[in-house]
Amino acid sequence: MFASASGEAGAGEAGTPPLAVRMRPRSLDEVRGQAEALRPGSPLRRLVEGARGAAGPVSAILWGPPGTGKTTLAHLVATASDRTFVELSAINAGVKDVRAVMDQAARNRDLYGRQTVLFLDEIHRFSKAQQDALLPGVENRLVVLVAATTENPSFSVIAPLLSRSMLVRLTSLDDDDVAGLVDAAVVEERGLAGGFTLDDEARGHLVRMAGGDARTALTSLEAAAGVAEDAGGEPPLAITLAHVEQAVATAAVRYDRAGDQHYDVASALIKSMRGSDVDAALHYLARMLEAGEDPRFIARRIVIAASEDIGMADPTALQTAVAAMHAVAQIGMPEARIILAQAVVHNAIAPKSNAAYAAVNAAIADVRAGRGGAVPVHLRGSGYAGADRLGHGKGYRYSHDEPGGVGEQQFLPDDLNEDADYYQPTDRGWESTIGPRWRAARRTIRGRPPEN
Repeated sequence: MFASASGEAGAGEAGTPPLAVRMRPRSLDEVRGQAEALRPGSPLRRLVEGARGAAGPVSAILWGPPGTGKTTLAHLVATASDRTFVELSAINAGVKDVRAVMDQAARNRDLYGRQTVLFLDEIHRFSKAQQDALLPGVENRLVVLVAATTENPSFSVIAPLLSRSMLVRLTSLDDDDVAGLVDAAVVEERGLAGGFTLDDEARGHLVRMAGGDARTALTSLEAAAGVAEDAGGEPPLAITLAHVEQAVATAAVRYDRAGDQHYDVASALIKSMRGSDVDAALHYLARMLEAGEDPRFIARRIVIAASEDIGMADPTALQTAVAAMHAVAQIGMPEARIILAQAVVHNAIAPKSNAAYAAVNAAIADVRAGRGGAVPVHLRGSGYAGADRLGHGKGYRYSHDEPGGVGEQQFLPDDLNEDADYYQPTDRGWESTIGPRWRAARRTIRGRPPEN
């Protein structure tokens, strides 16, 4: 297997750390990306640099996609002076482990005056009870908690812990940062140590596949170097596009069914259908399906969009969506992808109207505001004993007896009868036909003069 220029074994040898670990930044100056989170004077930079204010260091929750430096930053926090570093993973740690860390942290503080930094990876995997166990230590600053998560902390971290920590949003690296990291890994002593060269096409492919994930880029580079070495030749060995493609057959889908990306991609699907971009909608549908998303979840979102964003502009969109939902439940994957695609295309190309959605929201707003008095007496039920004596139903006009099936009559409570114009049809699709009809009917019902 390949070796460094100093003669040390490369990452291919058993027991040698992976390239991504060897290339982990050793100082803030080596961290790529995250300029906003690490700007001078920022809470995270002060924490990493070991600054001590009057209030003491603040715990941090690092939220971002994989490969953005969460673990690296935690290790850099540990390099601050007079701190003890303890690392736990929520995958295999429990309340007992947390309490053991707290007990040791108390001894370190009382006996040696040393503060403890607890790095908890994948905190979103901790239950509420497990997160509760962290609270006393964080609140009393017995430990400085640095927790990492790929999921939105609003959904995965309990509110008391969030309120006691600063939330740091990390972003995917841009292409220039990933390319610079890859180039450094090829030449640096702790990386491939100049034993390889990297073709431009291979570099471009590595950057594209990484999707802003530094770890993915370095892991793919290491695998491609192994392929190049197996192919033989004189050093420095050239890593080509073919080597990269052979090392990594397909790019991993950037989607986490249990995490924040679940909501982001679903949101992008809905917004693409709303925006009438069929191609974009099909792209996000494909991403969800390839990631193994439950097709029934997708179908339900399509049904909601058919009413929220299309409504009466094309009532058949809801019919297609509901039919797709039932069909998907009966058929399953992989054929369900065809049914979902049809429903997505229908939603995307249909004329759009949120008039029904806006109308019910306006009605609900009035109800919540306390508007809407008693039901008019003539509309009340009259099919039970004593109703006649109360006058229920008296004066009701049977609409089918009216010219055109519509006549003047009060249906709304008194305090809403004059100004409750909730439904405002658009001039798109079928609503362009029903809009004038409804406006004329509303004027008749309310006893308003006809429009000029």
